[in-house]
Amino acid sequence: MHNAQSPKAATLNRRQLLQAGASGAAALSIGFALPLAARRAQAQAASNTFAPNAWLRLTPDNRVTVLCGSSEMGQGVLTAIPMLLAEELDADWRQVGVEQAPADGRYNNPMFGMQATGGSTTVRAHWTPLRQAGAAAREMLVAAAATQWQLPAAQLRTERGHVLGPAGQKVAYGALVAAASQLPVPSAPKLKASADFKILGRPTRRLDTPAKTNGTARYGIDAQVEGMVIAVLSRAPFEGAKPKQMDEAAARAVKGVVQVITLPFGVAVLAQGYWAAQQGRQALKLEWDLSAKPEQATLSPAQVSTLLLQGAEQASAVAVDQGNLKDASAVAVKTLSARYEVPYLAHACMEPLNCLAWVQADRAEVWTGTQGSGPTQMVVAQVAGMPQANVKVNTSLLGGGFGRRFAHDVTIAATLLSKISGRPVKLIYDRADDMAAGFYRPASVVQFEGALDAQGRPTMLRADVGSPSIMAASGFMKIPENGVDSMAVEGLADQPYDIANLRIAYGRAEPGPQVWFWRSVGHSQNAFFLESFIDEMAHAAGADPLQFRLAALGKQPRLQAVLRLAAAKAGWGKKLPKGVFRGIAVAESFGSFVAEVAEVSVGKDGAPKVHRVVAAVDCGQTVNPLTIQHQVESAICYGLSAALYGKITHKDGRVEQSNFHDYPVVRMSEMPKVEVHLVASQEAPGGIGEPGTPPLAPAVANAIFAATSVRLRQLPIDPALLIKKG
Repeated sequence: MHNAQSPKAATLNRRQLLQAGASGAAALSIGFALPLAARRAQAQAASNTFAPNAWLRLTPDNRVTVLCGSSEMGQGVLTAIPMLLAEELDADWRQVGVEQAPADGRYNNPMFGMQATGGSTTVRAHWTPLRQAGAAAREMLVAAAATQWQLPAAQLRTERGHVLGPAGQKVAYGALVAAASQLPVPSAPKLKASADFKILGRPTRRLDTPAKTNGTARYGIDAQVEGMVIAVLSRAPFEGAKPKQMDEAAARAVKGVVQVITLPFGVAVLAQGYWAAQQGRQALKLEWDLSAKPEQATLSPAQVSTLLLQGAEQASAVAVDQGNLKDASAVAVKTLSARYEVPYLAHACMEPLNCLAWVQADRAEVWTGTQGSGPTQMVVAQVAGMPQANVKVNTSLLGGGFGRRFAHDVTIAATLLSKISGRPVKLIYDRADDMAAGFYRPASVVQFEGALDAQGRPTMLRADVGSPSIMAASGFMKIPENGVDSMAVEGLADQPYDIANLRIAYGRAEPGPQVWFWRSVGHSQNAFFLESFIDEMAHAAGADPLQFRLAALGKQPRLQAVLRLAAAKAGWGKKLPKGVFRGIAVAESFGSFVAEVAEVSVGKDGAPKVHRVVAAVDCGQTVNPLTIQHQVESAICYGLSAALYGKITHKDGRVEQSNFHDYPVVRMSEMPKVEVHLVASQEAPGGIGEPGTPPLAPAVANAIFAATSVRLRQLPIDPALLIKKG
């Protein structure tokens, strides 16, 4: 597997290999983005063979190499993408390898229209194109063998990297690549029925595991190039803040410091090593002028809450309006209302944000872990002031992404520093830098109203949301004319329950901090809001929370199925150890359906302990069940960290959190036992990197209510509210 290693070592071998698009002169490459004539012309120029550099390379030694255009951040795409292609190719999985594709429009994510990784889209977007690539190659290989044996292609079959004939003939794919390279690429290859899958749907060990365990895997922070310097950046506390005072001479006097550069958004110190850069930054004794935005200079959690509540109270951008709320409320047997709130959240990636940039007169190159190789190429070209074709992006492994590495702040800064200094510059954010850099999950408030009829059925739901706009903050999305940021209301506007009278509205509130995509985006808070309030309605109706949900999901068989499966596997209704209680929640997001049951106890000090989480997942047809299990476990851990501890707060214009001592994540001793159960499905594939996160917080909060009768309407969970009195 090829990853961004030392650029000095990689310059010859890897670049030439990718440009040639072939390993050796007799290589067969299949790509669908370019017309056949253009592909052949490109291949001819590169290696004098039919070898366009797209998804697949097959060499005479029977090795299959799949190029993956998506970024690997732990979600398993470096295995899923090869599995999709290898299935239809009928490859011998033991002979399959993978390489990271370059930034190239041929590897665009079909759902995004650009080469980017996020939104749990990789498998969904590539389910058909990658299978077509494998199927087309298989048909070409069969055609080549048919010509060689002078038999109709219909009489031949394939198996584990070989073409087989009716009389026992057998030839390896590798022996056919030269002949197959001369054939036209089928435009509509026949795909397998799922019943015939031999690779897809089977637990498969990941291809990147060996490199990650033996130390050869390379992340962005590992990149090196001769003559590079290390940079650290003192970022402005908020946009518009300017340096008021700094001791540049003291910073330059630090041994190893080579340059101090002021950028529009901060001051950077460049040095021969990371420690020298840090010491130089400390010596700056930088003070900021915060007068440009006085309201930002005094921002506090209380101010944030006030602004969000004002947004909710003034919510006028209507996402859904059906039925008659006033009449429904008037005839209701019971009505209830509640306000929920969540704070800003950091992404807290394990690998610090970093980018190595080298801007020269006529070309630029960057080495970074990015979720958007294509957008990164465009951004670097703009900053460097050169054509996009002159920019090379080396996408490394990502030590966590969660949406954070789709932002380009570190890449822009590194590119500027290299351009100004004339050197290759590796910019590294330490943990505190990233915590303070913005790009947070939005803080959000929702005001609910609900009503029940005489049978305890929900008849009315109103939700007014106050939240910053990710769409506006993204820089590439626009809020539609109706004023609704779809990400602020996702999971609410498309809520699944049978409720005849419904109104969901959005009020934009902008306390100031930069907001961004966070794992599961709006679903992360809105599932907590909705599933907690549904639990409140169930309690008001005197109904079992599971049965209440099932009865109100009559038009949602897939949600009902995961609820029933999770409840059955968790033993819903059965006796638990003394002091342990269950809570349940369900959510649809990114095309997948997940229900989770949490088993929780609460100590005398009010601290909750999550003992077990049982998850049931319907993500349609599956690629790798092992990856699904691992991603759901990861999502539960991520969601639990946020539910128990996660919050970004501001004081005097600055973020108060700086590292894991004041922005904790779940420790191994706190991690519950997690069980993941899959619903067999023939539906189209859904996403899996994110859907396990949304149901976690409400399942835990609902279990805490069962244990204490205290309804938690704010996150993170405050143990002080749960201390038993008396």
